[in-house]
Amino acid sequence: MTDQTGAGPGPDRTGPVDLAFAPHLTEIDPAVLVRLRASLAERATGEGVLDVAYRIVDSPVGPLLIAATNRGLVRVAYEREGHDLILQQLSDRLSPRVLEAPGRLASAARQIEEYFAGRRRRFDVPLDLSLSAGFRRTVLQHLGEIPFGVTESYTEVARAVGNPKAVRAVGTACATNPLPVLVPCHRVLRSDGSLGGYIGGLEAKSLLLQLEAAAA
Repeated sequence: MTDQTGAGPGPDRTGPVDLAFAPHLTEIDPAVLVRLRASLAERATGEGVLDVAYRIVDSPVGPLLIAATNRGLVRVAYEREGHDLILQQLSDRLSPRVLEAPGRLASAARQIEEYFAGRRRRFDVPLDLSLSAGFRRTVLQHLGEIPFGVTESYTEVARAVGNPKAVRAVGTACATNPLPVLVPCHRVLRSDGSLGGYIGGLEAKSLLLQLEAAAA
């Protein structure tokens, strides 16, 4: 049957479509699809899944759990915080791939040992601050600028980060610091010179301050 112009099948044609005029309907080799899917899956795994490596290091303030992503050291935790709890939190917040991998953290472990031995005043390892955000991260960035052996008050820190009234928020940022020792929240005291709080306990804070005073 032809249409009224005699040009062949009309709109109701059911015959095969000439693929020369519809290249997008050309069938793709199944083997090519398999390779494409495998490539995309590999890329997603490499780019979308973050590994968290950790190890335990001994120190004068007790065992410290240190953990790092591919961006840098992300967590330092005192034993009193509960290392198993910290590992679960890292899994929940960062990645389910939390692996014990001492080799990846050799440099950080060595520098922590040198610090407690009085041979190091600054840490030279990349830090990943992804566990802090907003004002808390701003405070942590300032804490890294407080020199070895020097202390500031919570009020002075609040003023330094541009929010003089946020003294209590500064205290909260210090109390939730995910990288104690390396990000030295122990160098922040109350205005009257008393210790205030500390994530590792006041005994640990006092020991760190004494260590730095002696080394300085």
